[in-house]
Amino acid sequence: MPDGIGSTIPCRGALTGVRLQLRILATSDLHMHFLPHDYLSNRPSDHMGLARLASLIQKKRSEVATSLLLDNGDFLQGTPMGDVAARDPGLRGAHPAIAAMNALAYDAVALGNHDFNFGLSALRRIIAQARFPVLAANLQITRGRDFLRHAILLRDVPDQTGQMHHLRIGVIGFLPPQTEEWDQDLRPFMRSHDIIQTADRLVPELQAEGPDLVIALAHSGIGSAIATPRMEHAATALASVAGIDVVIAGHTHQVFPGTGWPDETGVDATRGTLLGKPAVMPGYAGSHLGIIDLHLRLDAKGQIAIDSFRVCCEQVGTGTPSLPLVTQPVAKAHHITLRQLSTRIGRTKTPLNSHFSFIGHDSGLRLVNMAQRWHIRQRLAGTALAGLPVLSASAPYRAGGRGGPEAYTDVPAGRLNMRHLADLYTFPNRITAICITGAQLRGWLERSASMFNHIATGARDAPLLDPQFPAYNFDVIDGVTWCIDLGQPPRFHPDGRMAHAASTRITGLCWRGRPVTDTDSFILATNSYRLASCGLFSPLVCGNKIVLDRDALSLDVLRRYIRRRRTVELPQTPDWRFVPMANTTVLFPTAPVALTRPLPCPGRLENAGMDDDGFAVMRLSL
Repeated sequence: MPDGIGSTIPCRGALTGVRLQLRILATSDLHMHFLPHDYLSNRPSDHMGLARLASLIQKKRSEVATSLLLDNGDFLQGTPMGDVAARDPGLRGAHPAIAAMNALAYDAVALGNHDFNFGLSALRRIIAQARFPVLAANLQITRGRDFLRHAILLRDVPDQTGQMHHLRIGVIGFLPPQTEEWDQDLRPFMRSHDIIQTADRLVPELQAEGPDLVIALAHSGIGSAIATPRMEHAATALASVAGIDVVIAGHTHQVFPGTGWPDETGVDATRGTLLGKPAVMPGYAGSHLGIIDLHLRLDAKGQIAIDSFRVCCEQVGTGTPSLPLVTQPVAKAHHITLRQLSTRIGRTKTPLNSHFSFIGHDSGLRLVNMAQRWHIRQRLAGTALAGLPVLSASAPYRAGGRGGPEAYTDVPAGRLNMRHLADLYTFPNRITAICITGAQLRGWLERSASMFNHIATGARDAPLLDPQFPAYNFDVIDGVTWCIDLGQPPRFHPDGRMAHAASTRITGLCWRGRPVTDTDSFILATNSYRLASCGLFSPLVCGNKIVLDRDALSLDVLRRYIRRRRTVELPQTPDWRFVPMANTTVLFPTAPVALTRPLPCPGRLENAGMDDDGFAVMRLSL
């Protein structure tokens, strides 16, 4: 209790006219960005890092008498430092993420799906060091004890006269129900359940503990207000659950309240509400701080109620200093990470960047696919399947989007270090291989081609990309060639639902110059994430024979391939191209630095200026 404020009295007395203020501060999707350093480009960054955000957190704390600091998950994976810390080579003491969050005195944290990427035992070991509750209400552990479902936080809050009141704040955490499907190594040990069904069951249990307020930490996107079974983006529907007063959303790396949100029933992106309840989603990697100011009152029955509120996301300012409170606990892990990333692996004669991935030019993606094909051929040597053609699917993980104009792979020709390989492949996925038919191969490419908008012949400067379709779902398959007809509508919605079943965008699909028939057989190298039953591509191949199941880490395969070759030089002929469309131009964003490099498609590609988000806009003549 602060000095000189007075004694504490319960909130449940028969008081009237009492006003209280509580500030909720929220972070989400930190993804191990604790320092303002971009490990993949090896330079400081003004756009990320909890250390810089910590200065804003302390400022916002100082402005009010009572506040909470909460995190919404996905804080343990995402940068090379996360990989280093999970393996613990030479590190002693607390995990750097937990040490930093302990130092900042977080009040509660929910787990996100990526927090499980290093396995359940590693996660348990890491969070055992936390001095705050770590929550996962809709997670059931089949071997061992469950994580905490919810917690009660106790706070003394002054009223307008300075009199202190004892406030009980309930916090409950949720993660995507697809979590153990995305990381299938977890399936023997855990089950993640439907968010809304779990909330309907557990919020009354939490209310029985007598909270004055309930906050839902939902590592889940903002979607439909109508609940559907096992919905991934359930934050809006969660707001409809009786007893929940505040929702903290996340998972999709967006900023809410904010601009650019589509009209959706129950979603007020200006006021910051979901179904009328205060809600926030604070971006990605420490880019924003979510702030919810609650003005509370005691009603006639002596119960706490929200009288009014203000919701905003505040972006950390350029030049904001890093707080030593955060930088010191992570310094050792940071230096070990830099040392490991400087390890030499080989050389490349070809620049590797993702600036033009969406028009068919990405040598880095080609290198990943070549490495995967090499690995699968090795593993199948001497088996009955050795004679089948081997293809490989991979997507550009760093190609702008919500990551911003600096979030592109950009590896110059020359020496290849581990840092460059981490830039090419950023997730701890394992390589997998399946048998696939020509018809399924075509369907796989149709799903990828749904990233592009429907373009009418003769359109001028039409937007090429659907912003709701993430780059990590744009699979390019090496080993075949094809064309994409933008004059046809996309067959699928971004979430995988059928949009135009009769549409056929993929034309001229060939293997070694021969047209692919529906009955042709191939081996497709992909990653373990692609075979999750909830994945975008899994409905195409859910019953297919798995040739190689969750084998080596894809990054390790890439490293071994380059070390074996020592020097790589990538072919510049793209795997795919657009079907020509007369007098038609489209626009797409890329990194501003791309303008300083040789442009592909000579005579057809030009700079069209800059957009409001700092991307360079390119005009492509189809």
